[in-house]
Amino acid sequence: MRFARAQLRNDAWAEDAVSETILAALERPQSFAGGSQLKTWLVGILKHKLIDQLRRHTREIASSPADDSGLEDLVFVPDGHFRDREQDWGNPESALGERQFFVVLQACVENLPPNQARVFMMREWLELDAKEICKEMELTATNLWVLLHRARLRLRECLQAKWFSSPRA
Repeated sequence: MRFARAQLRNDAWAEDAVSETILAALERPQSFAGGSQLKTWLVGILKHKLIDQLRRHTREIASSPADDSGLEDLVFVPDGHFRDREQDWGNPESALGERQFFVVLQACVENLPPNQARVFMMREWLELDAKEICKEMELTATNLWVLLHRARLRLRECLQAKWFSSPRA
């Protein structure tokens, strides 16, 4: 529900998407081949249901005004990579395998400004292409890349503070 609410910004639509996900899973249990965890399979179905909801309610989705403060100071990096490495992040691949990492990542995403969180989730988790996100959010391509860049910077800072620099048991 939390994932659906973050994307749709509407409790009723989120509930509909989750309900449709459960119905789809119950109607075709044989499509779960067991190659992944049940949760992973359900999230995959939910992604498709969220995309359907977004398309259905394109104009109605409530969104906050874009965070445009400081655009003149922004240095855009088209390739999206960060050039400075202030801290040793260790082995990111092994960190991705840890369940706790995703809890921290979700908390960091939830602390992003609403538009940044939404475009980040649409791009990275729902895997929508830039044109589709721009259409759904009524953004220019430049504004989309600025929002994604800012979201990634904030996520980087949050993860450095809450995951990579803190000791874990």
